[in-house]
Amino acid sequence: MLNEIQDERYNVADEAIYDAFFLVLKEKDLDKITVSDVIKRAGIVRSTFYNHYENIPALVTAVENRTIQDIFSLMDTFHPKSDHDMCKSYFLTICEYTMTNPFLANLLKCSSEDVGKLKFFEKIIMMFHNYVTKVMQNTTPSYHSKEEFSYMIACTIGSTLGVLHKWTTENFQVPAEVIADILTKAFISGMLPFMS
Repeated sequence: MLNEIQDERYNVADEAIYDAFFLVLKEKDLDKITVSDVIKRAGIVRSTFYNHYENIPALVTAVENRTIQDIFSLMDTFHPKSDHDMCKSYFLTICEYTMTNPFLANLLKCSSEDVGKLKFFEKIIMMFHNYVTKVMQNTTPSYHSKEEFSYMIACTIGSTLGVLHKWTTENFQVPAEVIADILTKAFISGMLPFMS
């Protein structure tokens, strides 16, 4: 029972740190965020922060990993079918996640000069590569080789990231529903016919 209480306290403090980090990230550049900024927003003492993370870079790595895990959890729930509403619902979920995760939105805005952000993209591209490999092991395309199919999946992922990059760079001026509809049309007219 005591371990459960301690685990719950640890998880509550961890969520407070994440939430505080996201709030601070809306106000400051990533490289300007300090432990003091995070603990003030989280309402915790410095030692609690250090019980969870060694420093801000360690927190950033944890946020990167959680963001990647969230993205792949979303991807695993998607079972492509020729159903416009289902596809749009999926892409709308991705758009809403992007809007509510300032860390991801900040990363999607990166330019070629943002070396730290590009390291995250290297990590996420490797994760996408692993995802494509996994999908390829479980799929037998009827008219195309596995190699062609894997490139088409990579194309779909790249175009989705490109749309999200443009959308975040323009500060979400276009409604999420419109972006989800664009991504849905691209998927249904591009990737889905290739899969059948």
